[in-house]
Amino acid sequence: MARLLILASILLLGVIKITMASRMAKPGCRETCGNLTITYPFGIGDGCFYSPGFDVSCEDSRTYMHNSSSQMEIYNISLLTGQVRVSSLIASECYSTTGRIERGWASVNTATLFTISSKANKLTAIGCNTLAFLNGYNEQEVGAGCFSMCLENQTVDSGRQCSGMGCCQTSIAPNLTSFNVTFDSRFNNSQVLNFNPCSYAFVVEQDWFRFEAAYLEGNKLTEKYNDGVPAVLDWVAGYESCDEAQKNRSSYACVSANSRCISSPDATGYLCVCKNGFAGNPYLEEGCQDIDECKFPDQYPCNGICSNAIGDYRCNCQPGTHSIDPKKETCSPNTTSERARLTKMFIGISVCAILLLVCIFALVIECQKRKLTKEKERFFQQNGGLLLYEQIRSKQVDTVRIFTKQELESATDNFDSSRELGRGGHGTVYKGILKDNRVVAIKRSKIMNMVQKDEFVQEMIILSQINHRNVVKLLGCCLEVEVPMLVYEFIPNGTLFELIHGKYRTSSISMDARLRIAQESAEALAYLHSSASPPIVHGDVKSPNILLGDNYIAKVTDFGASRMLPKDEIQFMTMVQGTIGYLDPEYLQERQLTEKSDVYSFGVVLLELITGKTAIYSDSVEEKKSLASSFLLALKENRLQTILDGDILVVGTELLQDVAQLAKRCLSMKGEERPFMTEVAEGLKAIRSTWREQLIESANEETVCLLQNTLQYDPSITGQHGSLMTLDLETGR
Repeated sequence: MARLLILASILLLGVIKITMASRMAKPGCRETCGNLTITYPFGIGDGCFYSPGFDVSCEDSRTYMHNSSSQMEIYNISLLTGQVRVSSLIASECYSTTGRIERGWASVNTATLFTISSKANKLTAIGCNTLAFLNGYNEQEVGAGCFSMCLENQTVDSGRQCSGMGCCQTSIAPNLTSFNVTFDSRFNNSQVLNFNPCSYAFVVEQDWFRFEAAYLEGNKLTEKYNDGVPAVLDWVAGYESCDEAQKNRSSYACVSANSRCISSPDATGYLCVCKNGFAGNPYLEEGCQDIDECKFPDQYPCNGICSNAIGDYRCNCQPGTHSIDPKKETCSPNTTSERARLTKMFIGISVCAILLLVCIFALVIECQKRKLTKEKERFFQQNGGLLLYEQIRSKQVDTVRIFTKQELESATDNFDSSRELGRGGHGTVYKGILKDNRVVAIKRSKIMNMVQKDEFVQEMIILSQINHRNVVKLLGCCLEVEVPMLVYEFIPNGTLFELIHGKYRTSSISMDARLRIAQESAEALAYLHSSASPPIVHGDVKSPNILLGDNYIAKVTDFGASRMLPKDEIQFMTMVQGTIGYLDPEYLQERQLTEKSDVYSFGVVLLELITGKTAIYSDSVEEKKSLASSFLLALKENRLQTILDGDILVVGTELLQDVAQLAKRCLSMKGEERPFMTEVAEGLKAIRSTWREQLIESANEETVCLLQNTLQYDPSITGQHGSLMTLDLETGR
């Protein structure tokens, strides 16, 4: 603690020297000796010190005390703590193998007003069989002893504190004015000469001393500290109390106007210190000078405007702010006008920030719009939009609507899988509900290569020109996306394939329904071949591409493989498109797509209607077979009934033979031997009409009843139209 106080005093004196112009020594006297500042009441020479005991001398840049029995060197002087740090001699006693004893004595006799500090010093003894005594005087004789013991050098450890093994320390009596140190001769080093020939004892500043085991060897301690070790002396300006000292103004030491008297730490006298707000030497008349606290904000805090004052400093808040104590608390606004000013400033900044954000947001939106527009234009061109636009404009088609991507996403719940109606070779079809509650079918084509892009554009061009009750109607398209889309009228009752081959079909399909669907499909294809200009070849006729609308009216769809054929021209295909089982063998071999290619495929569909089998089918035992090949073989071997659907055998052999012969003609290997689609449609119409006339001619009351039950549409086909039979008889449809 004493050492910390000394360091604090040194730092404060340093600050004083930097900030004050006053001297620490008496005017006209020497102020320094070497690196030591001689602060009054200490002084060098007559008239430069306060009283006897404070006179010092400077020799070879070293400062020594005069009035003491032993000339002690001064290391440091502290005005704040009333202490001076001086040299203290070391007492020693050494033994040799011859029995010779060498002794060195240590004693101190302080000057008036000085005592040996009992708080800062300790009696210290070093040796392995050593008992040291301190005899002192403080108006009476007092003493202290310290015993150190160790048998082997290995048991001694260096350390900051003495443990009693090789080194011991003990306290001394307070207010000693003199002492000497001796050894008890009954304890000597004769038994430990090999590693500890000497014993040492001294009074030393306890916070400074650090024991080392090497001190036990020879005379290493005295060699290292030849001039002694540091010890601390307490001093006072006088032995009176402050009240008594102030009565005698002639001897009162606190002569500075800005100084005050305090009791010494051990209460044996008084000391002088500068008042708060002042620093310097309180023992000189002009020694305590005002401190400019504003220059030391770390020591004197101020949260406002700092201004110096004599002995203090003022700390005021800036205009418009207030604080109970600016030295401790932060200043804050104190008026309504200031709050209003801050509010306006906050509002202004907020408005500017909002406007800036709005501008940035608008700029980002505009950039996104431009980016989206460019992307849509790129997709439009990529998906053949320019070609489609030119074709539509040249054909003067105005029935197709252009849908946006957002409209179709909203209609299909972002193309949710639950809205999926089916998948084909050219894309996926979804059920959609537009904003006007119209139900539509949206065909989303797959990611396309150049060939598929042409197919998509081809389908758009074809469908935009077709207007037939048995062809699915095109409502519009969307080209501003990576995957182009077509929008059709919604056909609610699935496909012909599902009707014939569906897993969950539980009831049979009447012959009349089969003939009607076949007739309507044939009429749609005949329209494409004969009435469209130029003629259109579907290219992928099959039961999955025949949809069933209200009242199960047939609707031909999926024109992705279709081609326009100018009169008397043949379309050569680099790549065959279609479905196995329905493909025209001649087209497959020669890559020539003609109207007769559709006739062959329709012949397979006609077989599906009368046999109930798929285009490629397998019996329970045999491998997969071609329906067309199996049918032709059965017809050749005169076993037609074995391949026909058992549900329609009751209608009569002659009628089934007519249908079979028509299908056979459609399935001719050579296209030139096949009928035209118009002939097929007329043939089916005649077969259906003949069959009904025969039924009506032979009808009686029981037959009519039976006819109503037989010819009435199956509920799975007709829905709620129980009276549809009468309509068909009247219209021939």
